Amino acid sequence: MADPGGSCEPLNDALAMVAPGTTLREGLDRILQAKQGALIVVGDDPAVLSVCTGGFLLDAEYSPQRLSELAKMDGAIILASDASRIARANVHLMPKASIPTSETGTRHRTAERVARSIDVPVIAVSEAMATIAVYRNDRKHTTQTAGWLIDRSSQALSTLQRFRARYDDALAALTRLEMEDAVSVRDVVSVLQPGEMVRRIAEEIEGHLVELGSDGRLIHLQTEELSAGVEESLTLVLRDYTDDAGIAHLRSLPADALMDLPKVVSALSLPASHDQMHAELAPHGYRLLHRLPQQPSEVLIDRLIKRFGSLPEILSASAAELEAVEGIGAATARHIRDGLARLVEASIFERYE
Repeated sequence: MADPGGSCEPLNDALAMVAPGTTLREGLDRILQAKQGALIVVGDDPAVLSVCTGGFLLDAEYSPQRLSELAKMDGAIILASDASRIARANVHLMPKASIPTSETGTRHRTAERVARSIDVPVIAVSEAMATIAVYRNDRKHTTQTAGWLIDRSSQALSTLQRFRARYDDALAALTRLEMEDAVSVRDVVSVLQPGEMVRRIAEEIEGHLVELGSDGRLIHLQTEELSAGVEESLTLVLRDYTDDAGIAHLRSLPADALMDLPKVVSALSLPASHDQMHAELAPHGYRLLHRLPQQPSEVLIDRLIKRFGSLPEILSASAAELEAVEGIGAATARHIRDGLARLVEASIFERYE
């Protein structure tokens, strides 16, 4: 699998090129079916040619059949950057031996060194292991079969659905408590934990979908539906109760620590208490102000929060006090008061429904 560090975008672009349904993947599968190996570089710019020696210039249109036939030779195959043409074949690649590599086989060592030295996708097909490894920069990913990816994605979707239900319930409960000024540390963490899990699981599924290509369309639609709006609302909850570093701190927590209330409290610098059911927090008000039917601008929301400090203070502010905030006129003040009042009424109705 891909290394956890670094940006995934260049590697994902490379994985999309070898996804099931692409002509490049068809050629790679043909090589595997013939029980052969191959070393393929996708890119023929001067940087790539600088590490090439020997072989022959081909410059022929790409086809899966041509790729599998050329793989019968020992050398590497050089494709155009969009894999539309086969530029060279039977090439000997000579990256610097000083470039570090964790691989043991000659083909894979060469692939990793080329990818680390030149920003191009490098593909190593192993006849012994019957695997396809994609290298990009300092990252590596071994592709999986479409069946395996669909099974894993389907399992993850079931888990995603459960965490989304928990998140929605916890968020609705937090809204009611915010209206009543009765929020505890536990109430906030009860939202952050499933919300972050929804984000992580959706990200994991999207990683599988890059490999699945067109075979993952339905799973992609389900994932989008189940994760819609979560990242935005989660960010606003964090802004309500933590500082600007809260998002990074939450995302940096390992999965086991994310499910541990004291560790989340510590990571986000929330007030610790022996009785964490005790109401001791007040939101700044970012999330509910963003829910107003006629949402004030980001600048006005920041000014409101800077002036009043917390949601309870904003809820109790008079129209005149709201109008005293720079940029808020009588009409905007009325919209804010009426909008918040409707949210309070809706919360009360939901509580006793």
